[in-house]
Amino acid sequence: MLGRIDEYADAAREHLETIHSDREKAYTTSREVVQAASATIKAVHREEFDAAREQVEKTHALHDRMMEAVEASPVIGYSGVVGDAAREYAEAALVLALIADNELPGPADIGVDHADWLNGLGDTVGELRRHVLDLIRQDEVDDAEKYLQMMDEIHQTLMSFDYPQAVTKGLRTRTDQARGAVERTRGDLTNALRQSRLERRMRELEEALGDG
Repeated sequence: MLGRIDEYADAAREHLETIHSDREKAYTTSREVVQAASATIKAVHREEFDAAREQVEKTHALHDRMMEAVEASPVIGYSGVVGDAAREYAEAALVLALIADNELPGPADIGVDHADWLNGLGDTVGELRRHVLDLIRQDEVDDAEKYLQMMDEIHQTLMSFDYPQAVTKGLRTRTDQARGAVERTRGDLTNALRQSRLERRMRELEEALGDG
């Protein structure tokens, strides 16, 4: 009755070895995707846009390599570290476009699915908040207002997707986080605007008194 057990076992071993190899490739590459995406965002905040573009191209290539492994062995699944890496890549590509004043790429442009694109867009709100705070510190309040408007528009867009978390890969959570970031940033910018106007009035007063 067990005459072909070795044959079946060898076939199973070969199949599982292939899955294991693809899994290791996907997981190892996912970590590289996350690292490259992080390097992209750091370069953006330093306004090193050429370096950021090179990094996002590297991230794109790594993402494609990761997805080749997943497609070769679909049993690996797309959740967990693979899905997280895809979202991080989408975020990096979108942050670069928004802060460098480039056209916003769509899901097909960067090779991710719609849910990952939406979640990556949601994560950009935190990076835009960071950029707004940098602009406030540089006393570039007018430019900061533009990015607050972007944050608000992104939040409003995300709110229009009323689907289960399983369908959107957790988009509702990111939408809630975006709302909090928008509210805090609006408060920070309002205070900065008041301070800027006060300082301007004081300078005008000093100049008027000096002329008198």
